[in-house]
Amino acid sequence: MKNTPKIKVGIVAVSRDCFPESLSVGRREALVRAYGEKYDAGDIYECPVCIVESELHMVQALEDVRAAGCNALCVYLGNFGPEISETLLAKHFHGPKMFIAAAEESGEDLIGGRGDAYCGMLNASYNLKLRNVRAYIPEYPVGDAEDCADMIHEFIPIAKAVVGLSSLKIISFGPRPMNFLACNAPIKQLYNMGVEIEENSELDLFEAFHKHAGDKRIPAVVKEMEEELGQGNRKPEILAKLAQYELTLKDWIQEHQGYREYVAVAGKCWPAFQTQFGFVPCYVNSRLTAQGIPVSCEVDIYGALSEFLGTVVSGDTVTLLDINNSVPKDMYDSEIKGRFDYTLKDVFMGFHCGNTAAGKLAFCEMKNQLIMARSLPEEVTQGTLEGDIIPGDITFFRLQSTADNVLRAYIAQGEVLPVATRSFGSIGIFAIPEMGRFYRHVLIEGNYPHHGAVAFGHFGKELFEVFRYIGVPAGEIGYNQPKGVRYPAENPW
Repeated sequence: MKNTPKIKVGIVAVSRDCFPESLSVGRREALVRAYGEKYDAGDIYECPVCIVESELHMVQALEDVRAAGCNALCVYLGNFGPEISETLLAKHFHGPKMFIAAAEESGEDLIGGRGDAYCGMLNASYNLKLRNVRAYIPEYPVGDAEDCADMIHEFIPIAKAVVGLSSLKIISFGPRPMNFLACNAPIKQLYNMGVEIEENSELDLFEAFHKHAGDKRIPAVVKEMEEELGQGNRKPEILAKLAQYELTLKDWIQEHQGYREYVAVAGKCWPAFQTQFGFVPCYVNSRLTAQGIPVSCEVDIYGALSEFLGTVVSGDTVTLLDINNSVPKDMYDSEIKGRFDYTLKDVFMGFHCGNTAAGKLAFCEMKNQLIMARSLPEEVTQGTLEGDIIPGDITFFRLQSTADNVLRAYIAQGEVLPVATRSFGSIGIFAIPEMGRFYRHVLIEGNYPHHGAVAFGHFGKELFEVFRYIGVPAGEIGYNQPKGVRYPAENPW
C-alpha cells in the first residue's frame, strides 16, 4: 500500500505591472534550472502559461498547475509582485503553498534590474493574513536561484505532511484501556485538520480475525516473519496467529479506507486482547509501521497521527515509545559520564513492549510481554519484538489536542546512545540536551501523555513548520530550550 504522498510543486512567478516582467521570467527560469541541477526535477513544474500580473492571469495559472497535477504551490516573487493576485492564487489553490522572493543579482544592475521583491514579500504576508490564507514562508524567504531551490526542497516534506493530513483516515479499535485517560483524544481537532476518524469496536476486529482462520496467505506471511526474525525467532509457535492478525488488519484497512488515500491505525492491545486473541499484537504493529502504515498501541489516536506525520516528513520508519524510566546513577557513572556530553538529567529510557520495527533495533528477539505475564498466563502474552534501539540521531515529538480542544505539540532533538540498556522490550537510552527542564516545563507543564513519536534523524525544523502550518499556535509548540533560556513557568531562582 502506498501510504505517503508524492509532491509536485507548481512554480508560478508573479510580477507587478509597473516592474519589468522580464525580471520574473528570467529569475523563474534560473530557479528551475538550479533546482534540476541539485535535486529531482520531477519534484517541480514550471508554469509557462503566464507571469501573474492580474486576477485573470491568476485564473490561467491556477488552471495550468491543476492540469499539470501539482498538489503544492510555490508563489515566486520575481519582483515586487501583485499583492492581490498572488494571494488570491494561494487562496484558491487546493493544497499547501509557499511564498519566496528573488534577491537582487548585481550591484552593477540596480536601476532596470532591481526587482524589490524584498519589499513585496511584506505586502504578500500582510494580504495572506487579511484573507486568512495559510502559507509557508521560509525563515529567510529571499534568495538567489540556488537559495530558492533549497527553500523549495525544504518545503517538500512539509507539503507531504499537509497533503497527507488532508486525506488521512485514522482507524481505531476499542475504547482506551482503563487508567489510560492520558491517551484522551478529542476528535474535533482531527476534523479541523482534515483528518477522518473511524472508531470501531474491538469485538468487530475479533470477529474479522476469526474469519481469517485458515487464510491461504498465512504461510507466506509466516515465511516473511521467519526471514525477518532470523535467529531471534524465539516463539515460532505464535507466528501463524500473528500472520492471521496482520492479514486481518490489512484487509480491514483496504475495506474501510473509503475515499481517503492514507491510513493510520490506533490499535487495542490490553487488557482483554491477550486472553481472547491469544497473543499480543506488538510485532504486527511494528511490521505495518515499517511498511508505512503507522500503528499505535493502547488506542492512542494522536500517537498514530504523530507517527504518520513522522513517517511522511522523514520518509522512514518511526516508532511510538513511552517516555519511560530514568537511567540509574551507577549506570550513568559507569557507561555515560565522561564518554558523552550529557548530564544524568539529560538521559532517560524510551520503551515500549515490542512495537519498534526490526530494522530500527540493533538486535531483536521474539518474546513474551513481561509486564503482562506477571498477571496472565505466559502463553497469551507472546508477540513482542524485543531489542535495543539502534544508536543515532532522533527527534522525539507529539501532536496533541487537549481535553478542552487546544491543539499543541512538542519537539525535541537528540540521540539514542550506543549504550546497552540491560532491560526488556523495545528500548533505548535517549539523550536530549536539557531534557530534565524540558520534561518538567513542557511535558509535565503541558499535560502531555507518556507516549511520544520517534523519528530516526533530526527533523525538528520540518515538524515545527508543519505544526505552524496546520494551525498550532506558536506559543503551543514546546521544545527543549537551551541552557540559560528560561521557560515561562520556570523558577528563576
